[in-house]
Parts: sequence; C-alpha cells; structure tokens
Amino acid sequence: MLSIAVKSNKKLEVAHIAQPEVEDNSVIVKVHFSGLCGSDLPRIFYDGAHFYPIVLGHEFSGEIIEIGKGVADLKVGDRIACAPLIPCGECEQCNEGNYSLCPNYSFIGSRIQGGNAQYVKVPSKCCFKLVDEVTSKDAAFFEPLTVSLHPILMADGCEGKNVVIVGVGTIGLLAVQAAKALGAVSVTAIDIDQSKLEKAMSMGADFVINSSTEEGMALANNIDTPHGPQLLLETAGNPQTVKLCISIAKPKATIALIGTLHADLTMSHQEFGQILRKELKLFGSWMNYSAPYPGKEWELAESLFSCGLIKTDALIDGLYSPNNFVERVSELQGQSPSGKILLDWSQQ
Repeated sequence: MLSIAVKSNKKLEVAHIAQPEVEDNSVIVKVHFSGLCGSDLPRIFYDGAHFYPIVLGHEFSGEIIEIGKGVADLKVGDRIACAPLIPCGECEQCNEGNYSLCPNYSFIGSRIQGGNAQYVKVPSKCCFKLVDEVTSKDAAFFEPLTVSLHPILMADGCEGKNVVIVGVGTIGLLAVQAAKALGAVSVTAIDIDQSKLEKAMSMGADFVINSSTEEGMALANNIDTPHGPQLLLETAGNPQTVKLCISIAKPKATIALIGTLHADLTMSHQEFGQILRKELKLFGSWMNYSAPYPGKEWELAESLFSCGLIKTDALIDGLYSPNNFVERVSELQGQSPSGKILLDWSQQ
C-alpha cells in the first residue's frame, strides 16, 4: 500500500509498505483524510521522530474494512475518527480516568504507524464512530477540536465568560467557534497575523487584536468586554504569548496553557508578581481525553459538528494527493502553514 514516510530527518517521500494485518481487539481502517499537525513538523524537520522510517498522521478519519476478534461495537463500513492516544489502561492515572497522563502510553502516528497511509491498524477503543451528519473531512478535525475543548471543560466551561484566545492557528480558530457555541459572553482573538484575525472574525470572534502593533498591545492590555469572569486560552506555544496572557489577564482570571513551548520561558519578578497580585489561576492542558475513554471532549466535538456549529473550510490550506502532499509539506522547511494541510486518500 501507499504511505507517506519520513525516511530520515527532512526526507519525506511516498513509500510502498506492507498493509497492516488485523489483530484481536483492533480494526483495519481505510483512511479518508489525514491532517498535518504542528507537532508533526519537528518530527519531519528537526530530528523529532522516535525512529526512522516512520509514517506519521494522528488527525485522521476513515472507514473500517476489517474487524478483529473481540470487537463487538463496530462493524465493517463504519466511519470513524481516530482518537490516537493508546493508554495502558492499568496504571494509577488510567484508573482515575487521566488517560493523557498515562506514563506507559503509545500513540498512533508518532510511536506506531499513523494515518498518512492508505490503511492503518487501530485499536477498537481508539475508534470514535461517526454519525451520518459528520463528514469524513470534518472528522479529520476532531482531534484538534478536542484539544481546545479539553481545557474549556477543565475550566468548567465558558458559558457566561469572556474568552480570550491568544494565537489563532487551527486550534485557536476551532476554539473561537467552540467558545461561541458553548455560551461565551464574548470571544476575543489575539494574534500577530492579520489574515488569521480576519478568519477569527468571520468565525464569530467579537473582538480581534493584532498584538504586533503598539495600538494592538494597548488594546490587549485594556480589553473592553462585558462584565463577567475571564478565561484565556494560550494556544500559540510561545514564551511571549504566555507572558502576554499574564499581562492582559484581569483580576481572578483563569489562564489555560495549551501551546507547547520550544524555547525557554523566562520572566522578571514583576511579571511573576502579576500572577500573585491578580490572583490568577494558571493550569496546563495536555492532550484531550477523559473518562470514559476517549471522553466527553469527543462527544462534544461530535455534537458541535452535527449541529453545524463548527466550520472547517476556511481552516484548510488544501486537499493533497500523496505526491502533492510531500511537495507541499517539504516546501514548508519546518515553518507552520497558513492552514490545515489535508492528505486526501479518498481518490486512491
């Protein structure tokens, strides 16, 4: 079968590999769409893969074509979105439903073969069955959407709150839509890319702020929103945006740290003092799972998509055949694309 393999650092190519064989408690999925995640870029360009060659892809949807022994709740023909985390199910964290914190986990698309292939073997518990109202293309966005839903649920929702989203890449733009759908009083989007801010406005943001300008920074530090508690979602994964969240947060605000940093965060004692003086609540959000696995994040994602409350067309850089996918990703040279690059296997 065809796959997109990272042969070595910075070497991505279409490769023929053996089709996986079904095992007990697993299924074989014919992949429909697989998205490029920002976390894939270090694995492709910066020696970040666990091993070579590797087939990445953890944001994917597809159709079950074969069922293994012990699988009772799925059948051939079912369409699924993949929940890529494979928790051990036996450790203390798993027993408490904290699957994202499992120290013994595996992961489809980084530790074992992922969805950047025509077919992939998936544990049955990792298959989130799709309803007819959700397209396979939209289902490829379930994983990034649930990444934004996880901290919202950890913060007891966003109903009646003023939500500020710092960084409006794919996860941030999905968070804009989710916050609006889930009852936020207002949604403010902050970024340094004006085109992303325009997308955020088209997706329901009440206010947009370009923090690359002095005027924008002044606005960010004096966000004029309705009365109510404030929830900030940091999705950019940059030391400066973490400090920006602390700086612009109002007293008693909650800050959810979602983005992964790739540089050290340092701050002055005055910057740290703001956390104390404003009595801020900061927490980290890692992945997107809860009990029962894969969790209410995934059920909520299905509900939002089924009701037409999440739109993805404006988030997509393009739909690419295998050869065109390799070409498009290779030209990034490790930089983030302007939208979601989707590998389209539906025509293969």
